[in-house]
Amino acid sequence: ELMTGYTMLRNGGVGNGGQPWVLRWSSRIRLTWLSFTLFVILVFFPLIAHYYLTTIDDADDAGKRIFGPRTGNELCEVKHVQDLCRIRESVSEELLQLEAKRQELNSEIAKLNLKIEACKKSIENAKQDLLQLKNVISQTEHSYKELMAQNQPKLSLPIRLLPDKDDATFPLPKSNRNCRLHNCFDYSRCPLTSGFPVYVYNSDDYPFGSSLDPLIKQAFEATVRTNVYVTENANIACVYIILVGEMQEPVMPKPTELEQQLHSLPYWRTDGHNHLIINLSRKSETQNFIYNISTGRAMIAQSTFYDAQYRPGFDIVVSPLVHAMSEPNFLEIPPQVPVKRKYLFSFQGEKIESLRSSLQEVRSFEEEIEGNAPADYDDRIITTLKAVQDSKLDFVLVEFTCKNQPKASLPTEWALCGERDDRLELLKLSTFALIITPGDTHLVISAGCTMRLFEALEVGAIPVVLGEQVQLPYNDVIRWNEAALIIPKPRITEVHFLLRSISDNDLLAMRRQGRFLWETYFSTSDNVFSTVLAIIRTRIQIPAAPIREEPAVEIPHRSGKAAGTDPNMADNGDLDLGPVETEPPYASPKYLRNFTLTAMDIYRNWNSAPGPFHLFPYTPFDPVLPSEAKFLGSGTGFRPIGGGAGGSGKEFQAALGGNVPREQFTVVMLTYEREEVLMNSLERLNGLPYLNKVVVVWNSPKLPSEDLLWPDIGVPIMVVRTEKNSLNNRFLPWDQIDTEAILSIDDDAHLRHDEIMFGFR
Repeated sequence: ELMTGYTMLRNGGVGNGGQPWVLRWSSRIRLTWLSFTLFVILVFFPLIAHYYLTTIDDADDAGKRIFGPRTGNELCEVKHVQDLCRIRESVSEELLQLEAKRQELNSEIAKLNLKIEACKKSIENAKQDLLQLKNVISQTEHSYKELMAQNQPKLSLPIRLLPDKDDATFPLPKSNRNCRLHNCFDYSRCPLTSGFPVYVYNSDDYPFGSSLDPLIKQAFEATVRTNVYVTENANIACVYIILVGEMQEPVMPKPTELEQQLHSLPYWRTDGHNHLIINLSRKSETQNFIYNISTGRAMIAQSTFYDAQYRPGFDIVVSPLVHAMSEPNFLEIPPQVPVKRKYLFSFQGEKIESLRSSLQEVRSFEEEIEGNAPADYDDRIITTLKAVQDSKLDFVLVEFTCKNQPKASLPTEWALCGERDDRLELLKLSTFALIITPGDTHLVISAGCTMRLFEALEVGAIPVVLGEQVQLPYNDVIRWNEAALIIPKPRITEVHFLLRSISDNDLLAMRRQGRFLWETYFSTSDNVFSTVLAIIRTRIQIPAAPIREEPAVEIPHRSGKAAGTDPNMADNGDLDLGPVETEPPYASPKYLRNFTLTAMDIYRNWNSAPGPFHLFPYTPFDPVLPSEAKFLGSGTGFRPIGGGAGGSGKEFQAALGGNVPREQFTVVMLTYEREEVLMNSLERLNGLPYLNKVVVVWNSPKLPSEDLLWPDIGVPIMVVRTEKNSLNNRFLPWDQIDTEAILSIDDDAHLRHDEIMFGFR
């Protein structure tokens, strides 16, 4: 537009409209003024501003500068910006301080966490040390008490009953037939702690020895050689034993000769006190030749006695020695079941002599026989039994006449018929076996009756003895009513009814008990001799000798693999099973009750009724002979004999063992070539409280692998090698067992720790 105006002014007129010149000049002046003004503004104002600003920058107060080159902090000199900058700087400084504090706190927290973990470990270590100290203190206290007990023993040797030398003033009874232990036995030779030494005369050193039955003599000598009570030192012997029968009749000495030979025994001491005369019978016709001999104060053990001869509680009725030099064949013994057999009862026998003739024969002993002859019930018995057989109500076999020549027998005694094998075959078919006692009531027992009893028990026929006056073998210690029926002869008419009324359970119990008695006390010569000695020893209240420990031949093995703890085995909830730290192996206290066993238990059980008479209770620390390992009278179980009454849960946890202040147990584990299963079972025992040791009975002839690594469970593991593979090896008294309690298990038994502790408690 300026250029257009300038062109119009130069041309001197108005553009396009012919405007006047004045207007054109005024327009030029305005344009020029406007241009000048713009020039001044555009040129001078910036210069002035620059000068002003430069002047301000040169001022002395450097804090008043606004423009010019400045630092970052100097840009905030403006008041409203300065506040914001101060706030920013304050916040930044606080943030830096907080970050530093945060890092410092984090480091302190980390240090404290480390200290906490260290404290926890210290606490656990302190707890373990405390438990160990408690165990050490407890063990020290027990050791102190044990040392004190050694210096002050609970028991001292008893005072000797009588002087060492024989007392010449030993009172004599009015008659030898009145002999009992209190007036015919010298207790001074049998102290309580003597061990019951027995001296056995050698029969070959005396003339009557040549008349003895060779089989009986050999069996007796073999038994004597292995018996633990027999001693060769006669000076310390408690009982002296002499074998006088069974004798062979052609060379049998006269009664007077035998009496002189007995009285000449070196330790007879004028009256034979503490002597035992044994007359064993191998046949049913053994005669009672000792009846006419003066035996003084000597005890007699035989199978035939007259009432004037038998002294209850002093003499012993023994069983016949059928299996003299051979063991019975147990494979031929019939099974216990079925309960009922073909015949309800059976009897075979023949009466050789009548009562009248037998009494006439015994008239030479009028001084021993008093009163009138008893009524002879044999005729009534024959009539009644034949009537039962003819009634056909039950299968019954009774024969009163032998098909062949009957065996020799005593007067008024029913003789045996046939051979032994034939009689056994009949008894195997019989539920009951009748035994008719001799008609002479003065004959309290005979060899024929004991032979019938032996055969009936051997094959499981329940004996039915007709005659309540009979004295059965070992009758003063065996409850025969649990294995046999003893019925008075006048009740013969009621026998059939009585036998039919007995239940099958009672029949089976009686048969089982009879089998137990036969196996334990009748079957072999060892059993017979050991039972005779046990009866005398029990009568005079001497404890049994300990069983010899079985030497354990250890198999070397390597252990080192740390055993873990199976959570399923160790998960016991809140139940306190025992100390956390396993105690070192500790043997059980000595079993002192051996010396009080016979005095406390024998007569208490003897006088108590009902219940079996426990003649030989068996305990781990009161072992007796194998034949004494069961009590006479009941075969259903054993009565445990312990040192205390036991404890329930609270008492068990308060006292470590329950019965005694400190008590442990041994695990006896039977195995056979199952190494992996065995190792797993051993590992499960890791951490088990009260465990003394583990005895592994290696039942295989093949030794374990040499590279087998056995687990380390914190207690010793003894691997015992056996001579033969037998399941009974677990019951052997290994000498490595030091505790009273024994846990006998197989290698595949899976028991939790609380279950084992429950059994131990």
